[in-house]
Amino acid sequence: MIQVRKARERGHFDHGWLNTYHTFSFADYHDPAHMGFKSLRVINEDRVQPGQGFGTHGHRDMEIITCVLEGALEHKDSLGNGSIIKPGELQRMSAGTGIQHSEFNPSDAESVHLYQIWLLPNKRGVSPSYQQRAFSDDEKAGRWCLVASPDGADNSLIIQQDARLHLSSLRPGQAVSHQLVAGRSAWVQVLRGTVALNGELLAAGDGAAVSDEKHLGVECQGESEVMLFDLA
Repeated sequence: MIQVRKARERGHFDHGWLNTYHTFSFADYHDPAHMGFKSLRVINEDRVQPGQGFGTHGHRDMEIITCVLEGALEHKDSLGNGSIIKPGELQRMSAGTGIQHSEFNPSDAESVHLYQIWLLPNKRGVSPSYQQRAFSDDEKAGRWCLVASPDGADNSLIIQQDARLHLSSLRPGQAVSHQLVAGRSAWVQVLRGTVALNGELLAAGDGAAVSDEKHLGVECQGESEVMLFDLA
């Protein structure tokens, strides 16, 4: 079964400095029908204006993944980390017992376009930690590239949850497939372009919850980038 979450149906707020879309209920957007999927709790697509950002704030017991598509995002946290996240790079924070951080667009001319994802952890009260890694175009081209997992396989980011996150960049005519083990589900999020998921057309910003399916086929309809969560 595939249930599509169209981009236009997401929660949307334009705050001037921040243009944001919420796949699931978040902050002032509340929809009892869309509170998350399996361990996925937040999928936010954000565009932050130059020189703007999120001031220092805290999180606890949440796995937070940030993926920058365009521009750059400056990160600082209470663990002493300070970095710039650029396109092709992913950041992972395990908030655990508590972490404070800020995220700003350091550019004075260019906006930053990013996805921020939260997953509920399978273990509470862990020590907070941070990772950041670049995944090259070659690693993602025409194939699924594992970017986050519970065991750090293939040099992926390590998350406190039985979930595996994959990215793929596709050119017109290319296709990738994924087999789901019995009892597991998936979420597919289109970051750019247009694809067909088991024949279902999905455009940029669209997502799809997948349950009781053995095989997922993603065919590129135009230059595309796709995110796949394999979830317990």
